[in-house]
Amino acid sequence: MSQRVRHSKIKNTGILFELLSRQITVDVMNDNAKSKSVEILKKFFNEGTELGKENQLYQVLLKENYNSPRKAEKLLEVVLKSREKLQNKKLRTEKYNLIKKIKENYKVEDFFNVRIPNYKVYASIYKSFLAETTPVFDPADEVNSTFTIMEHITRNKTKPRNTDNKTLAEFKKEDTDLRLLSYQLMVDNFNGKYKTLNSMQRNLLKEYVNNISNTNSLREFINGEVKKVKEILTKSLPKITDKITKIKLKESIAQADTLTKGKIVRDKQVVSLMRYYSLIGELRNVVK
Repeated sequence: MSQRVRHSKIKNTGILFELLSRQITVDVMNDNAKSKSVEILKKFFNEGTELGKENQLYQVLLKENYNSPRKAEKLLEVVLKSREKLQNKKLRTEKYNLIKKIKENYKVEDFFNVRIPNYKVYASIYKSFLAETTPVFDPADEVNSTFTIMEHITRNKTKPRNTDNKTLAEFKKEDTDLRLLSYQLMVDNFNGKYKTLNSMQRNLLKEYVNNISNTNSLREFINGEVKKVKEILTKSLPKITDKITKIKLKESIAQADTLTKGKIVRDKQVVSLMRYYSLIGELRNVVK
């Protein structure tokens, strides 16, 4: 008889890798140079481990993007065949030891209580891989998982809008590193790029990462920062002599309230607030 299998976040190799990568960012932003997550990642997710090999298969399905459904179908087929070659007994042992290591170094409730981008895709990959080793897997569940993965691979990428905004252009240069908003930073990249951010921007990113699972706390922080930003910009208005600049500044102040909308803080709201911080720095230089 077929069996409908429930997804387990704690057993999902892709999610385990994602959470450890994110924890590295948290540790670095807390000035913890000796992050245990770095050590754990190197030990359990190198190319010689079954976990490392399975995670590579996760990453292929998560990152590849084809216009052709046929290509997507072929990719999934090849990945599933590669998954069949993994040693499941060894994989289970490695996963058990990995989870044990996580429990030794982190509070499990906090570590796993986070929002995961594309959670449904992660779950579908987990179930598709499990279907390869579970003879009584529910056919309907397998089909649903397959189509979720296919839809993800053939997703349409949003084209960036053209803009002459100089501040936005500057932040586009940081786009790769702002992937921490999707939680894929490594220590060297972080230290190399983020040393250019001002103190307000660094503090914002720190709050974003540290409160990624606490949406209420993050929303309160953002709302408080928006209030401060509006006060600072409003005080700067009388010191601006250029009429056009003053008009644009008034528009910026009015637009700031859009960053407080919604219960969940969106990535674009965080990036917009970073641009406001940059604007404050530029205005201070102008006033000086």
